[in-house]
Amino acid sequence: MKRRRGAAAELSCLQAWAAESQALAGRWRVARCSRPGPGRAAEREARQQRDGFGELLRRMWGLPAALPTLPLELTVLYNSLLFAVGASDSAIEGEAEGIRQGLLRVLEACGACGQDLSTEELWQKVLQEVTARELQAPLHRLGALQAAWWLAASRLGSIAGLFRLLSNAEDPGRACCREGKNELLSLLKAWRVPAEEASLPLVESTENLKEILCTAAAFLQGLQELEAGNFATALSLFREAAGGFCSKRVLAQIYTCLGYCAQQMALGKKLPAAASSSPYFLIQTELLVDTPILASLLRRRHPSEVKYLLAQRCLQDGRVADAVEHYLDFLALLQEGLQQQVPLDDSSALPRIPEVILETASALEQAGRHQDAITMCDEVISRTTDLIPRMLRVERPSPGAGLVGGLLSQKKESLYYLAWRAAGYLHQGWAWAKLGESKEAITKFSRCLGDLLQLQLYGSGVEPTENLLPDVEVLQKIRLLSLIGRGMQFLDLGRHKEALLDFQYSLQISPGDPAAASYLVLALWKLNRKQEAAAYWQKFSKPPPGEDGQQEGQGRSFPLYLVSCLKQAMFPHSESLARTIQDYLATTRWDPSS
Repeated sequence: MKRRRGAAAELSCLQAWAAESQALAGRWRVARCSRPGPGRAAEREARQQRDGFGELLRRMWGLPAALPTLPLELTVLYNSLLFAVGASDSAIEGEAEGIRQGLLRVLEACGACGQDLSTEELWQKVLQEVTARELQAPLHRLGALQAAWWLAASRLGSIAGLFRLLSNAEDPGRACCREGKNELLSLLKAWRVPAEEASLPLVESTENLKEILCTAAAFLQGLQELEAGNFATALSLFREAAGGFCSKRVLAQIYTCLGYCAQQMALGKKLPAAASSSPYFLIQTELLVDTPILASLLRRRHPSEVKYLLAQRCLQDGRVADAVEHYLDFLALLQEGLQQQVPLDDSSALPRIPEVILETASALEQAGRHQDAITMCDEVISRTTDLIPRMLRVERPSPGAGLVGGLLSQKKESLYYLAWRAAGYLHQGWAWAKLGESKEAITKFSRCLGDLLQLQLYGSGVEPTENLLPDVEVLQKIRLLSLIGRGMQFLDLGRHKEALLDFQYSLQISPGDPAAASYLVLALWKLNRKQEAAAYWQKFSKPPPGEDGQQEGQGRSFPLYLVSCLKQAMFPHSESLARTIQDYLATTRWDPSS
């Protein structure tokens, strides 16, 4: 009678656990269908699933192991570990211990012990002890997960041994695969996944996991062959990996390796004519295709270039603390010796040094280190002061005409010096503004504008903003940002008329600029010229027919060191200003267009 009651209780627990497991897996399937891509909502749901399966597993492990409950228990363990991996940054941080505990539970149910065994020995004993067919599929799933952790730890030999055991356990009389350099990949591809029971809910099929393992194994073995210089073997493995399951990022890495292998086999040395299987033509493709760009694309980057590229990427991605660290490290390399630390050939990824210093100042400014940014800009200003002519005259190209030869190199250099010095003052103006020193900020913005008066454009009678050279466009953008910045400081000081003039000049430089237009409306409003403000607001809020209302020059590429200034010049109160104007128009019932 006691055994009957124990069996009934065991059956009751099994049914409850199975229902809970089904509910968790069903909720995940619904969530994945509604949010197929990665995102915060998907990550939050995955964490909830991990916690749900983990809690269920802890309750199951609170009771002695029993053969009838093992298939469900191992399935819950599999699902729990999948979510644990998905919520972590590394596939080898502790989760493998869960597999070990699951295998020990299997031995416990079989009346055996394996506490003192290594993980490989534990797998061997489990697969020897277990004969029940209903446990084959759950153990194969755990085996695939075990292979994933060993793959992340580059233990390829352990994976090969495990899959020999899995294949032999499935069909002892079958020769599983050929041995050799690609034995692991052959074992994975020869591995036959047992049929999965519909009553055991899975959040990821074993077949999908097998495909991911095959892709990863091919990629890792290809990298090993590449490192050993076996380019033909590596090429074959990378081609195998390119056809598997992987993200776009990994696929890009695979294609990069494919290209590198091909470059080493075709470009690295001349092959004898007899070795070529292509037909012979009098005009060969090589005569028509010149690929010098490959030399720069595939060359090894200098450490200083890597440091700069890291800093640049961090700044572009908004990770300003990391950007500051990398920029300062790079500048420290320069102080140790320019010739030794920086490649000076044309293939270098490094910009001119003043641009790097300005980018550093921009990163410091965004990190809240305004005084350091001011000091950094002083370095650029002092270096360029004696290099700029008193007057720099640049001829505007006529409409429709190309740039025949472009600017003379000396004049082009002068434009660079002028842009760097003016940008230094521009950054200092914004930095002083952030420090609450409006008068000092106005002084720096004014010096920036004074420097830019040294540039004179002459030529055909076109509008000031049309048909500009790219280098002159940068200077005009600096002028615009400096006028907006100084006008903002005038507004803060209550000097509304001076602010209005700066915003009017801004719109002359860049008609339709949304920030300049919004600040102009605000200045008119503060001067109690509300009808003019409403008229300008209505004019700028409705772009002319045929235009999309985008700011002139939007989408053009400006230097990275100007990005933070562009953000600071944006008008932050567009919605509240619009509501104020609309309320005014509704109250007065005045039509600005009349």
